Amino acid sequence: MRESSINDALHRIYPQSAVLVVSVDGEGNPNAMVADWHMRTSFNPPLYAVSVGKTRYTHELIKICREFVIAFPSSGIKNQTLYCGIHSGREGDKLEAAGLKTLPAKNVKPPLIEGCAVCLECRVVEELDTGDHTIFVGEIVAAHTSEGKILFDFGGHELKEI
Repeated sequence: MRESSINDALHRIYPQSAVLVVSVDGEGNPNAMVADWHMRTSFNPPLYAVSVGKTRYTHELIKICREFVIAFPSSGIKNQTLYCGIHSGREGDKLEAAGLKTLPAKNVKPPLIEGCAVCLECRVVEELDTGDHTIFVGEIVAAHTSEGKILFDFGGHELKEI
């Protein structure tokens, strides 16, 4: 084992599944950002956590709405997912511009994203300040699945199914 830079070491942990973090503004307009810093944190109650940069529009929306959807995109919406990863919802309706379709969620305001293999509806139960990010912990209040292989992020450079 040899010593390495932190960045080099962290890039070796990929691939990780890429998710869309779906939120809504005060008028109910949806937004989605791509994230790969996320994880399940508890069986009982079922909790899921996502780390969101404090400068991101999604951070602002989750702070207001207190709900989010974690959507695991399938390979069928790869290009649309990439679009959401490089554009900001502050600039306009990112989902429409990306060509993504939404479906109503059962228990939360943010919608589900059509073409995702898994969608988890979450309500914020905890926040953890972690420097330039906040970890939002959400209780999973409903889950949805469909066909398709989940996309994986290879260090922020490529999305593909494996």
